[in-house]
Amino acid sequence: MEILGCAPPSIPISSSSSNQNQPSFTTSSSCLPSSYLLTKRRAIIFTSVVSYLQFSPISPPFQQPAIAQLLLDETQQDEDRVVRLFEETSPSVVFIKDLEIVNNPKSSDEVVMVDDEKAIVEGTGSGFIWDNFGHIVTNYHVVEKLATDQNGRQRCKVFLVDKTGKSLSRDAKIIGVDPSYDLAVLKVDVEGIEVKPVSIGSARKLNVGQSCYAIGNPYGYENTLTTGVVSGLGREIPSPNGGAIRGAIQTDAAINSGNSGGPLLDSHGQVIGVNTATFTRKGTGASSGVNFAIPIDTVMKTIPYLIVYGTAYRDRF
Repeated sequence: MEILGCAPPSIPISSSSSNQNQPSFTTSSSCLPSSYLLTKRRAIIFTSVVSYLQFSPISPPFQQPAIAQLLLDETQQDEDRVVRLFEETSPSVVFIKDLEIVNNPKSSDEVVMVDDEKAIVEGTGSGFIWDNFGHIVTNYHVVEKLATDQNGRQRCKVFLVDKTGKSLSRDAKIIGVDPSYDLAVLKVDVEGIEVKPVSIGSARKLNVGQSCYAIGNPYGYENTLTTGVVSGLGREIPSPNGGAIRGAIQTDAAINSGNSGGPLLDSHGQVIGVNTATFTRKGTGASSGVNFAIPIDTVMKTIPYLIVYGTAYRDRF
């Protein structure tokens, strides 16, 4: 099992570890991008059909506009819908970096400044804005080192955008954690800025075969969208504390290291799950992964208690 903490699907990755291996890029031999060729081809076909209809003795003139409308490319319409979904939802997704304060960083990993001290990036993950008060939902395993820090050297930095599209970075603190469901709540200071919380859906009426979309930061590549379908429902996956998370959503939407904590969306852009883990089996050929998300209905029962009490409801008694 691979628990995800930190390449767009078109970029082959040689290893699941982003801190040690860099992705290898592939290039196309075509001089023009495929999107340009497809758009040009659609325009040529559509223009030709409309011209035919205008001069066709078979179709009455009053039917020509209706027939032309029906000939619009359905694929293009579907692409436009996915583009809008990403544009409307991605401002609600954040990039999380786990940092460790070091005196003399010798690692080749990224070195950043935190409170006038140098820190190295230990891992990355994703999360999403829960409300207008700066609460952010993510996986427990994404911020586990911060949650269990005993020496005060761990930090967490969140990168987000406000409603105007301005990029921001904020230090985050842990508000509450629930290792049993691999969930955690962070909080950042949003005073003076306006953020965009996610739209919450439901996983209760999901059906296998429905389209779904994952937005996150795999291998540190911010704002990455992957698409797929709901592959299975009611799955059981391990939790960080050794228990079991029941009712998980299985999907074939690519979820790689760094997607953890990000949202799984339905076709309306509503969150139906929190991307959390992938099981990978490596054989003689290419490895294949099975991806899972915690259903949003479970999240809805847990997060309010984490925000108010810092722990899950069942742990209070």
